Amino acid sequence: MLPCRNAGLPPRSFVSTDLVNQNKEDSGAREASPGQGTSPDLDSTRARAGDIPTVYRPREQEPRIYQYWLSEGFFHSEVDDGRKPFSIVIPPPNVTGSLHIGHALDNTLQDIMVRWRRMQGLNTVWIPGTDHAGIATQVKVEAFLAEKGISRQELGRERFVEEVWKWKEKYGSEIIRQLQRLGASCDWQRERFTMDEGCSRAVREVFVRLFEKGLIYRGEYIINWCPRCKTSLSDLEVEHEDTEGSLYYIRYPFKDGPGYVVVATTRPETMLGDVAVAVNPRDDRYRDIVGRTVILPLVKREIPVIADDYADPEFGTGAVKVTPGHDPNDFEIGSRHNLSAITVIGEDGRMTGMAGPYAGLDRYDCRERVVSQLQAEGLLEKVEPHLHSVGHCQRCHTTVEPLVSKQWFVRMKPLAGPAIEAVKDGRIRFIPERFTKTYLDWMENVHDWCISRQLWWGHRIPVWYCDDCGEVIASREDPSECPRCHGGRIHQDPDVLDTWFSSALWPFSTMGWPDKTLELQHWYPTSLLVTGYDIIFFWVARMIVMGLEFMGDVPFRDVYIHGLVRNPEGKKMSKSLGTGVDPLIVVDEYGADSLRFALVTGITPGNDMRYRPDKVEGSRNFANKIWNASRFAVMNLEPHAEELREHAEGAGHGDGKDGISGLTLPDRWIRSRMSRVIAEVSQKLENYDTGEAARVVYDFIWDEFCDWYVEIVKPRLYGSEGSEEERRAARIVLWEVLVNSLKLLHPFMPFVTEAVWQMLPGTSGGLVTSRWPVPDESLRDPGAEEEMQLIMDVTRAIRNIRAEMNVHPAARIEAVLGASEKASQIIKSGEGIIKHLAGVETLTVTPPGQARRHRSISAVARGVEVFVPVEGIIDIGREKERIAAQLRRTEQELMASKRKLENEAFVSKAKPEVIEKERAKFKECEDTRAKLLRRLAELGEE
Repeated sequence: MLPCRNAGLPPRSFVSTDLVNQNKEDSGAREASPGQGTSPDLDSTRARAGDIPTVYRPREQEPRIYQYWLSEGFFHSEVDDGRKPFSIVIPPPNVTGSLHIGHALDNTLQDIMVRWRRMQGLNTVWIPGTDHAGIATQVKVEAFLAEKGISRQELGRERFVEEVWKWKEKYGSEIIRQLQRLGASCDWQRERFTMDEGCSRAVREVFVRLFEKGLIYRGEYIINWCPRCKTSLSDLEVEHEDTEGSLYYIRYPFKDGPGYVVVATTRPETMLGDVAVAVNPRDDRYRDIVGRTVILPLVKREIPVIADDYADPEFGTGAVKVTPGHDPNDFEIGSRHNLSAITVIGEDGRMTGMAGPYAGLDRYDCRERVVSQLQAEGLLEKVEPHLHSVGHCQRCHTTVEPLVSKQWFVRMKPLAGPAIEAVKDGRIRFIPERFTKTYLDWMENVHDWCISRQLWWGHRIPVWYCDDCGEVIASREDPSECPRCHGGRIHQDPDVLDTWFSSALWPFSTMGWPDKTLELQHWYPTSLLVTGYDIIFFWVARMIVMGLEFMGDVPFRDVYIHGLVRNPEGKKMSKSLGTGVDPLIVVDEYGADSLRFALVTGITPGNDMRYRPDKVEGSRNFANKIWNASRFAVMNLEPHAEELREHAEGAGHGDGKDGISGLTLPDRWIRSRMSRVIAEVSQKLENYDTGEAARVVYDFIWDEFCDWYVEIVKPRLYGSEGSEEERRAARIVLWEVLVNSLKLLHPFMPFVTEAVWQMLPGTSGGLVTSRWPVPDESLRDPGAEEEMQLIMDVTRAIRNIRAEMNVHPAARIEAVLGASEKASQIIKSGEGIIKHLAGVETLTVTPPGQARRHRSISAVARGVEVFVPVEGIIDIGREKERIAAQLRRTEQELMASKRKLENEAFVSKAKPEVIEKERAKFKECEDTRAKLLRRLAELGEE
């Protein structure tokens, strides 16, 4: 057996629980590690206001920021029993090439949770690594060698495996670099590989223990076989596709008299291996023929008619051929009735010697010959078109052939019981909860797991056979002789283990098991598993089984299930079809933050998402928005850095307790909103609602902070408004809200937020390890929120009228408002804001019903009547012509939509979503028409 390797990684050492005192010394050293304060390197990264680029360039910023994180050791953690642990193991990507967009989503979701928990002060570890991916990697390397005219067989096992290791060295390290480019904050000092020395030792230990308990056995069983990959496949590695085929009705003559029974089959070539005909015992049509003998057509073999519940009276004729050698259901029938299995199709997909004159033919060529011969002998009654499910190899898409073979299996029933209970009693929680049923349904009907694969790449099965006495030896170490007869003629089983066998041990093998390490004691069970719903059975269920069996506890507490990333039309992405997206190309163009944010906004746990390039562009715009607002803040705050440092070091957050006097309505409003948003985002992350958390942060930063507060505060920062006390309040509140906004956004967009943090006066250390903000109830001010909402809505209404009427941006206009006494007071207090942000020269407030002016455009904002006189500001005649033209187009669209909805053929044939879309269009046209008519009436006033 070839030695295991670490693939160039530095050897990972784990701390034994016997070395607790030494470990405590190590932990103490960690407390003084970089990243807890401002380091010289960090100081050198901090830009002065005059040095800040006018545009955010992720290709320049992201490598610098990531290197800073690495050099400061922010991602590494050591065991510290004084801190609450939080741990995740990465679903290890296969070393078969580069990451795809699904990896980008999966790792972004993990990184969000890890960065958030780290900022909360938990002792966070995210263990990275890669998977050897047996069959997938072997297929890739074989194809690579074939391009050079080299076959696996020519090289031989040892040299071929050497070539696969070279492949792994190249692509394994490439995948790690790609994860880092996405911003993954893994503890890279703990990087693992499923075939490194430690994981390989764990695999052997688990195999031998299960073998010794009788939970691993070798036996003949029907398995899925790929003729292309030449290996067995688990049920989960077979993809079933509905295929247009044929149903062949074949006559099987009775031996003891005239007549025949007609059997329907989709695979006439396998009839050569038939050993019986089965009918349902409750099918009265066949009651009298049970026990009789029929002559198998073409082969002339005598076979019995048996009664078995599997036979479906509704399928075909109700009589089915029984071929235990080539159908899993028939194999079960054969087991119940002691029928032998005859193999007529070999591992290469060709007919065997048991197929008689058809030996050597490809299975599909044989089908044609068999059908032709049956026709010639008058034994083919009819052929019907038939849609049926056909299994294909998940890796190479070759049609799978069920074959009876001697394989290694894990007995799953005894192991499944505790794994079922762990989910039922709440020790493991699926998010969303509906996947609990998916998991339980599969586990309660689980079959034995075929774990042997006829490959050269992977964990070789640790079993040896004695050529002298036949002893079967399962061993943790390579034996030199047979322990029974002490003979030296022994040979190892040539097969390797299913890739998922080693992956099932990942949560504890990565922490040093089977040794008792402090890592296991501190971080196991892990806190969270993030993965797609497509591998619940492949991986999640098996990790639960193995964790309970070997650790006596579940491998994780929460399982966050996300959906798949699909193309804009909702179809599965495929590189071969040209519909795949390379995440690294997107990162090159837009930056990692833009891709990350686009992937998580709008998603809900467990549901598929559609990848749209416009979302990535929108996220890039968001990054630029943050950069520009922060650049403005830095330029205005830098001269007051000492003032901000004093506030950061000594401030509370309650008004009057933190040294902030002179707070205005906008200051109180934004601080109140900030407190609410902190609470809302934190709660949504607790609930794993990352998509909604991202939306809340986005809305607050873009709309409330950048578009409103920053604009409102500019006159005070420039010194054109307010007292010195109010100007100081503006600086502190601007800084305070920006700091907390960066913290809230950091888990989602880590690079741009860290870049801003580095240049923001009053901050120190890295944002990545700063403390997550806590909502301050004393800042809540519902009155300020209500008053500001009215001021903003009135401002927005005036701005919308300006935009709709094409008023020149530089024009100063008049606005007349009709408001109640209470609303009037609020408006007057915010008059400066409305004038500043809506370009208003004269603002008049009247009682309701008295605000209308000649040729004015109207709107209503929270009960306040808004009128903007436009005569003399715009060309009334041209504007009326424009509106009239738009009205004609709208009426044409309205009539077309109405005709379509009144068309019975459209309503009866179109998809419901298409009809609903058309109805929404009709309603929109109606609303637009009413608005345009109102505008024409307003402009037509004399």
